[in-house]
Amino acid sequence: QVQLVESGGGLVQSGGSLRLSCAGAGASVSDEIMTWHRQAPGKAREWVATLFPGGATFYTDTVKGRFPVSRDEGKNTMYLEMNSLKPEDTAVYYCQKRGTATWGQGNQVTVSS
Repeated sequence: QVQLVESGGGLVQSGGSLRLSCAGAGASVSDEIMTWHRQAPGKAREWVATLFPGGATFYTDTVKGRFPVSRDEGKNTMYLEMNSLKPEDTAVYYCQKRGTATWGQGNQVTVSS
């Protein structure tokens, strides 16, 4: 059974940084199209970024240039490096194997002003 295990969320001040991790268990995250999503309080879940097996990345405009996505094949883990965080980035963040029901458990990120 494929699972995605997330870690790295928390509370940070505006302008700070956090790194989220998404580790694959039961399948390689390197061979899959992987995505990050987030859901802010009272809002629908939204797509944040996509990482293709060849390394190409795509981002929603609100995080472009601030949230680079990367992958460590040796650790079978994908990362979301969140920089210059803003209060509006506060949300639960999820990783997903694109197009499937395989999601991480979610990680709360809270940015204080």
